[in-house]
Amino acid sequence: MSLREIKPGNRGYLYVNSHPTGCTAVVDRMWQRTPDPAGDRPGPVALVIGSSAGYGLAATLVGLRAHRMRGLGIAFESAATERRTASAGWYRTARTAELAAEAGADFTFLNGDAFSDGVKDEAAEQLAARFGKIDLLIYSIAAPRRTDPLTGEVHHSVIKPLGTDYRAKTLVFEDGAPQIGELHLQAADEAERDATVQVMGGADWQMWIDALQSKGLLADGFQTVALSYVGSDITAPIYRAGTIGAAKQHLEDTARAINTQLKGSGHACTVVAGAAVTQASTAIPSIALYTSILHRVTGDSWQATVDQAAALWNQLAGDAELDLDDQDRIRLDGWEMNPGVQAAVRAAWGQADADTIATSADTDWFRDQVGQLYGWDVPGVDYEVAAETTVPWPASPSSDV
Repeated sequence: MSLREIKPGNRGYLYVNSHPTGCTAVVDRMWQRTPDPAGDRPGPVALVIGSSAGYGLAATLVGLRAHRMRGLGIAFESAATERRTASAGWYRTARTAELAAEAGADFTFLNGDAFSDGVKDEAAEQLAARFGKIDLLIYSIAAPRRTDPLTGEVHHSVIKPLGTDYRAKTLVFEDGAPQIGELHLQAADEAERDATVQVMGGADWQMWIDALQSKGLLADGFQTVALSYVGSDITAPIYRAGTIGAAKQHLEDTARAINTQLKGSGHACTVVAGAAVTQASTAIPSIALYTSILHRVTGDSWQATVDQAAALWNQLAGDAELDLDDQDRIRLDGWEMNPGVQAAVRAAWGQADADTIATSADTDWFRDQVGQLYGWDVPGVDYEVAAETTVPWPASPSSDV
């Protein structure tokens, strides 16, 4: 037991600690927003890679509650120490596992580096022993670095433009007050571009398919999706036309390669999600300002990650038609890319300055959303009460008593 009174510690949008009670409350709120189960049919056997945060967490919660998903989630999180809390994803996973158990779901979690061969082997062993084959793989990883298991080389991703330098407005908070800052990033060189593709492209997704297929674990009609993003032309220079965009293009190329490999026995595609405040997105320059303006413009039409995950699951389960674009990508971003919405965002972006930022963008909402990624600023949580920081990772089937 390790009861502590915890205070938030952060550098900009990065928090160095998390609040277990707050993280639990965040998961509970997402669970309550998830649709109720549709019928009593057994759910698919699924592997969710990146199940503790962002769209991966949302897809896990929707799969468990609304579609009776069985299977395994993989995340890479850190436990609490004498000096630090556990990572937010650790606490979120612990609560997700409790909700899964309460719902009677046969689902467990593996903590480890999904890029490694060891985790691939362990996941395959668990899935083979418990289920035989899997119906679905959801790939949702955003990482700063990746060690290539074949070469041992460590690749580091960068967030930079390609071709020309990038100058743009950015949202910063000075003493808690929103301010407009100016950003200047130099263009990436070829080595930085290639390294980012190695980390955030489709290489690891392909390795997962190879590993599972070689062990005979892909069911007939197997589906796999990888989460991606396109976004607005406002953010294109730093996103879709930058190093991350090169990685996302590689991810889409990988989907086509996997389809060829599956030879009609399954299907792979990328999923273009809409904007969201996630631990990954807050690291991208200018995205904070863009997302704050977008939320101001969309209001009640804003689609949270759980809403988008519910739409995705409905399509994967056959309850709704696949919403595919001409590049065979599932689109969940129609609410964001609506021409009227984008025109309004573009106008507000152009006018945003020190005098108008408070009215042109939902800056308070954005700041609270960032805090909630780590369990802070969650309505209803009493942060003056000591919280238990030493929370066990969910037990694996082999350790069940």
